Amino acid sequence: MGKLFLPLASLLSGVGMLVVGTGLMFSAIGAQASSAKFSGLVTGLIMSAYFAGFVFGTYACPAIIRRVGHIRAFAAMASIASCLPILHALWLNPWFWGGLRFVTGICLVGLYIVVESWLNVVATSDQRGKVFAAYMAVSGVSMALGQWLILVGDRFGFVPFALVSILFSMALVPITLTPVSEPEPTEAPTLGLVELFAISPIGVIGAVGSGLLSGAFYSLGHVFGQGVGFTERGIATFMAATILGGAVMQWPVGHLSDRHDRRWVLFWVCVCCAAIAGAGFYLARQYEGSLIFLGIVYGGLAFTVYGLSVAHVNDLIDRSRVLEVAGGLLLLHGIGATVGPTLGGAMMDWLGAEALMLYFSAVLVLLALGVWRFTSAKPFNRGEPGHKDDYVMMGGGSQAVLQMDPRRGAAAPATQTTR
Repeated sequence: MGKLFLPLASLLSGVGMLVVGTGLMFSAIGAQASSAKFSGLVTGLIMSAYFAGFVFGTYACPAIIRRVGHIRAFAAMASIASCLPILHALWLNPWFWGGLRFVTGICLVGLYIVVESWLNVVATSDQRGKVFAAYMAVSGVSMALGQWLILVGDRFGFVPFALVSILFSMALVPITLTPVSEPEPTEAPTLGLVELFAISPIGVIGAVGSGLLSGAFYSLGHVFGQGVGFTERGIATFMAATILGGAVMQWPVGHLSDRHDRRWVLFWVCVCCAAIAGAGFYLARQYEGSLIFLGIVYGGLAFTVYGLSVAHVNDLIDRSRVLEVAGGLLLLHGIGATVGPTLGGAMMDWLGAEALMLYFSAVLVLLALGVWRFTSAKPFNRGEPGHKDDYVMMGGGSQAVLQMDPRRGAAAPATQTTR
């Protein structure tokens, strides 16, 4: 690992700044949309445009990269991504902002594809798991830090957008100076969603449900905090604490699922998390400190839903299919994240800002019912106990990061089953 330290540190520091800027951008748009009296539905649609661009970019950006190469594609998308935050500050218009968010999603997924491809070049097969874990840890911590930067300067003015532009620009310095050879363009294997549902309906509904939760949280969390009367510091603390809770709790929940039937672990995670979100609905306007504590527990459970869903599906398939299956689940997660902010925003318009917690609870209850339905319908038969893969911390990203999933290189084949 010694030879890889400098290039790995350079790439991860660049990724960290990109993610910090992304987190700050969510908060800045949420703050200014609330100040401009945008409805929850309009704000949700603006935020959904980002995730729609992210999903679209997973198909468009690889074609661009194959055509012009990683370096040129990276330079073009980085230049556009750095300009877009400033354009937000020039004209406060929901249609204009929605278009900018869509393009931002395309550019950022393109940047992640290139950087993650370079990380795959840096990481050897025996070190891929460590690099993957470091990447996930840096992403989680950086997203939490981005929430705190909203406290710098006037959050309703030009400053947050300028900081995002600076962060995106500065992220290019360590990345472009890293001496890494250009990777070979690769085609991401695909798997039909119908076939994926046939393999594991629980995995499919879990991936969509996790997207519905995370997309709404990142997009509307700041709007929720302002709507229920949090202080500026309280909003930043609530957002950061929830994200960090999700990062910390991945390991104990994942370890528990390695020892027990993942389907029932996922079921009880959803039930407990729904209860916590329901409590948050009633506590939102009176007890800011209590809600921050609840946010830690909520994030610690909610952010494991996607990882548990992916791990469950990987228990059912031959390990040669890990990449294509994970790619299908990532697409479903992105679709859920695209729809989530719009649904959550509409519910906030209907029942008030605190209804974001009610939205989370409703999604989790439906997800728990779906898991229970398919878990009870047929016993889970995964063959020999040794064939069960270890849980791996997962988050939304590009197709390229799946190449680093340590389960992809496992030696022993698993017996494919269903459910």
